[in-house]
Amino acid sequence: MESLARGGTRWKRFAVVMVPSVAATAAIGVAIAQGALAASFSVSGQQFKVTASELDGTGFVQYGALDGGDKGQQHPVAVVGMETAEITNLCQSVVVPVPIFGDVTMQLKAGAKGGPRVFAKKLYIDADDLQTNATFTNVDIGVSVDHTTKGPGPAKPGESGRGQYLPNSFAQQADSVHFEKVKQRAWATTAGTFRLSGLHMNVSRGKNECY
Repeated sequence: MESLARGGTRWKRFAVVMVPSVAATAAIGVAIAQGALAASFSVSGQQFKVTASELDGTGFVQYGALDGGDKGQQHPVAVVGMETAEITNLCQSVVVPVPIFGDVTMQLKAGAKGGPRVFAKKLYIDADDLQTNATFTNVDIGVSVDHTTKGPGPAKPGESGRGQYLPNSFAQQADSVHFEKVKQRAWATTAGTFRLSGLHMNVSRGKNECY
């Protein structure tokens, strides 16, 4: 397939929310790659925030889907998949409302600059807001999700225990990506391998999010 854009493409303040136009009625789910998780799962009712100073990924793919909650809720998301990813200064936070006690924030940090980076293999992120400075190498925009070849790709229709994507829906892919100053709000993250160097987890009262 011929690429729609060759070489390096740089987009300043790249902001993406990819929601298929038929999301309200289409029965589509989160696509999880072979080797990530063996079964689909219901997302919690809480989103989490992620920041990173840099992310370098290979085999990038992005497409629209719906994440399902355990109470039947559906959350439109842009699924970002990468064959491999290396991350510097990763921060992940979630605020949990506790009755009577109030809000409690769980924050995780890893891959501090100057040390080993966070490493992920077959990484999938289900996000509804992403802000970053992005550089794509050999990017194809407007590819059918069924014909993506550069990333880990979505689960195949009918594959047991996995969510379904909308056949022939919009997707984009690239050989590699470089993100800087990443800010992201997500419902779920899955990975076949997730190595967190220098991991530090902290629980505190109140709202102490990554951003």
